[in-house]
Amino acid sequence: MLRQLLFLVFVAASTVFCAPTSTQVTDTDVLQFALTLEHLEDAFYSSGLFQYDAKAFQDAGFPEWVRRRFAQVGEHEAEHVKFLNGALGAQATKPCEYSFPHNNPQEFVTLSLALESVGDAAYTGAAQLVSDKGILTAAASILSVEARHSAWISSAGLKYQPWNGAFDAPLTSSGAFSLASLFVKNCPSSNPALPVKSFPALTLSNPTPSVGASVSFRFDGSTRVSTAYVAWLQGLGVVYSDLDANWKTTVPSGLKGTTFATVVNDKNAAPNDANMLSGFAIVQFPFDSQSM
Repeated sequence: MLRQLLFLVFVAASTVFCAPTSTQVTDTDVLQFALTLEHLEDAFYSSGLFQYDAKAFQDAGFPEWVRRRFAQVGEHEAEHVKFLNGALGAQATKPCEYSFPHNNPQEFVTLSLALESVGDAAYTGAAQLVSDKGILTAAASILSVEARHSAWISSAGLKYQPWNGAFDAPLTSSGAFSLASLFVKNCPSSNPALPVKSFPALTLSNPTPSVGASVSFRFDGSTRVSTAYVAWLQGLGVVYSDLDANWKTTVPSGLKGTTFATVVNDKNAAPNDANMLSGFAIVQFPFDSQSM
């Protein structure tokens, strides 16, 4: 169950965040998108920690201090929301109605790693869109905290590796949106449209594939195209594997830690709104301290 949850397939809903926009992305757009993600994380921790008390965490096998650490993580996310609300003023996005698929503290902890990983990748990818240096510095400060959260949850919480490598992977706004939107049921109609494009859900025949394994990919509207590939994002690099006529591929070697995967029709450019055919999935490839 734990490894099953570590694989999370997400789909970008076409309506919950209003319609995508094709206009030039502004610093306000970036801040509104960041606040959308922070609202999500804030709601996740506040609702989850309300649902599971200290005894529930201990009964699930966690040391008594783990829940207190998660309470601190939740406080950080609430501070991020407060900061971004202040920066945006009347243009701030409002929180949505959410649904988080966890039924016990173990699943809550596992899901938290996915959310923090998305936050880390979203801030990293959005850095190139920011023109104001003051906003960029503030975003970098939040990013470093999100990365610390991911490292602590992965290592202390789940007993996995504290990092994925020398670099973390950046996601485009649409890529991050395709992950976060699974948990959103409904948003206020007054919320501004986000600068994203929606993509269909991506599913794998084996949700926890190993390196070298054969796995099938499916998504809505996956009629055969002339060429299709799986793009596996790790750090600043992308590894591609060919999809055959049955939408099968072999998981490439060298994948470690948190990996983002999507289906594309062109491997001459990193995944983007023009070449992506599906939303992203997150797959974990845990490794120990002896891995080289």
